[in-house]
Amino acid sequence: MDLTIGIVGFGARASLRHEAHRPGEGSRITAVCDLSEPARAAASAEYPDALVTDSLDELLASGIDAVMVLTPDDTHARIAIAALEAGVAVFCEKPLAIDLADADAVLETARRTGSRLYVGHNMRHMPVVVLMRRLILEGRIGEVKAVWCRHFVGNGGDYYFKDWHADRRRTTGLLLQKGAHDLDVIHWLAGAYADRVSAMGSLSVYGGIEDRRDRSGERMPDWFSLDNWPPASLTGLNPVVDVEDVSMVNLHLSNGVLASYQQCHFAPDYWRNYTVIGTEGRIENFGDTAGSTVGLWNRRHQGAAAPDESFVVPEVADAGHEGADALLVAEFLRFVRAGGLTETSPVAAREAVAAGILATESLRGDGGALAVPALADDLVAYFERGQVEADAFAGASATAV
Repeated sequence: MDLTIGIVGFGARASLRHEAHRPGEGSRITAVCDLSEPARAAASAEYPDALVTDSLDELLASGIDAVMVLTPDDTHARIAIAALEAGVAVFCEKPLAIDLADADAVLETARRTGSRLYVGHNMRHMPVVVLMRRLILEGRIGEVKAVWCRHFVGNGGDYYFKDWHADRRRTTGLLLQKGAHDLDVIHWLAGAYADRVSAMGSLSVYGGIEDRRDRSGERMPDWFSLDNWPPASLTGLNPVVDVEDVSMVNLHLSNGVLASYQQCHFAPDYWRNYTVIGTEGRIENFGDTAGSTVGLWNRRHQGAAAPDESFVVPEVADAGHEGADALLVAEFLRFVRAGGLTETSPVAAREAVAAGILATESLRGDGGALAVPALADDLVAYFERGQVEADAFAGASATAV
């Protein structure tokens, strides 16, 4: 029997619905909730047999097995908590929340209710990241000691400065909204979470553009164009623009690894570059899409040198984010149906939120290092067991033996 899925938020990230709607193959969308009348009209046209409503309560009462929260960032925690309280499994798009207390409340609610929680950190399924992690786990560079990430956000002006993303009341900042992906990947590749962060950043370009307008009723594809260049020539920015467009973060991880993350929203190109340095070599990606390469250096060289080995990033099924979206939703649906461990992690999602929020606080202060508050050990253990209480986990383990 198909799992019944509800969609909350029929905007840009609702593209994930295409991976969730597989009637007769395990899952189908039976309900959609959005406050926008045009969005509801579009949903009704696409899913004529589904409940389409502006009421979250009505959607949650419709008998769905799971809900996908694909709304703006500042609403994630509230909606996720309501769904968990209703006993519905939750897919929450990243970031988990824009406030650390809210992020912790989501995890605590999931444990208290026993409702399953999954967070959409799709980059854990991106082929380039999977390849780099495999090389690390195989010991090809020894013990990881440093991770650097440079993120050139070439579409930053179109993606993040013409709508609600530019308003820190809705996002906290782009070190959280956009950086949550990379902070999670840094943690994953390094094998630990940040316990101290410091940052600097500024609103260097987009703050000087005076052409602003309310884009209510519009969606990002309505204004996106590669012809919007150079960055200072953009028009129609959000009425409120108070998030940084260039930021740099230093992180100390709990296992002693040092990491850095740089993010620029007015670069001409759009990709991520990761460098991971270990005790016996380093790896670095050149491009982050299928056909790109990951170089590995594990011998000494005089000056710049070609990699000692190169690995091609594989091509996967044609879907969003290099196939990661399809793998992400498939894992979520499997988790809803059968439980078990997943590549993504609510704890890791919370730690990405924590690092992003504290880094933003640092850069808006004096740039000093700030401690990242730790989660309670028992809460971490609950999620590390696959969202099963200790007594149930012990019983299941004994049965398996």
